[in-house]
Amino acid sequence: MPKNATVTVNYGPYRACGVVEHRESRLDGLQALLSEDGHKVELQKIDDWNVVELIVNGELVYKCDINELDYGSDGKLDNHCHAALEAVRKAF
Repeated sequence: MPKNATVTVNYGPYRACGVVEHRESRLDGLQALLSEDGHKVELQKIDDWNVVELIVNGELVYKCDINELDYGSDGKLDNHCHAALEAVRKAF
């Protein structure tokens, strides 16, 4: 994939401290790694609980549970962020 791809990150709400809502703090590392690699990141809220999906050129290239992403990280030590970045790089 060219370095300047647009990556849509669909993310659902998750439960934290007994409250279910959309939060972007678990997406910080993912956004940082994708941006550092030259991609444009667009966040899109969805209704599915606990879900993160990466869409490139209309194709789902990566999906995981949002709770598996490190909270408030830079993404450099998060294996899921690296797997997502690799999936974006391999997208057509």
